[in-house]
Amino acid sequence: MRVLVTVKFTPDLQSHRTFTDGAVTRTADDGSMNELDENAVEAALQLVEAAGQGEVIALTVGGPDAVAAVRKALQLGVGRGIHVSDEAIAGSDVFGTARVVAAAVRRIHEEEPLDLVITGMAALDGLTSMLPTALAVELDWAQLTLASSLTVGDGVATIERHLPDAHETLQAPLPAVVSVTDEANKPRYPNFKMIMAARTAVIEKWSLADLGVDPASVGTAASRTAVLTAEPRPARTPQIVTDTGEGGRLLADFLIERGLA
Repeated sequence: MRVLVTVKFTPDLQSHRTFTDGAVTRTADDGSMNELDENAVEAALQLVEAAGQGEVIALTVGGPDAVAAVRKALQLGVGRGIHVSDEAIAGSDVFGTARVVAAAVRRIHEEEPLDLVITGMAALDGLTSMLPTALAVELDWAQLTLASSLTVGDGVATIERHLPDAHETLQAPLPAVVSVTDEANKPRYPNFKMIMAARTAVIEKWSLADLGVDPASVGTAASRTAVLTAEPRPARTPQIVTDTGEGGRLLADFLIERGLA
């Protein structure tokens, strides 16, 4: 069983966000591996453990700080980490990112065939949930998305998916791209030994040239979306009401005026 997991370095959602040249400013000080990617890592580790042999590879695409996402995956038990980093990638939309990830997957798949690529259901900084599908299209692989459970047997991946009005069981032949939700498992905690080992582990660094990707096909210039303007969030003015016995009514009026009730 050979599985690749995509992991992303995302900023702390509670921190103050700013934009630089139309892109979210990212620093290693206030970010970490996307929380939902921990479920993808756990799903991959469980599959390899169940098979009794295999390899889990963590792949990230991004600037220098993005390597932190791979190191977190190594702390959780992943055996190999790859960081695709190139200045030309900056500003890529989901389609450009999928193109880069697909090129990396093909290179790894040529070394030794992969059975699965597993992703989280979404990245918490964008919440588009589009990368798994875009990646599957680039690879021309089957896709199974929003899996609440995942099993593999006899060359077939099987998932269960919970929708608002349906419960589905879906299958696809390997290799396939699968995205898992936070219902799929409970991610393990890294132990001290793994944390220390991840700090000094060698992480492979690949460029667009290594992957044969044309720089003009990714980045800001190739993006199908653009940030036109960005303004600081207005400061909140606290409203303090002294309750003289009419606090309930005042609260109700406040909610009604704002369409919240």
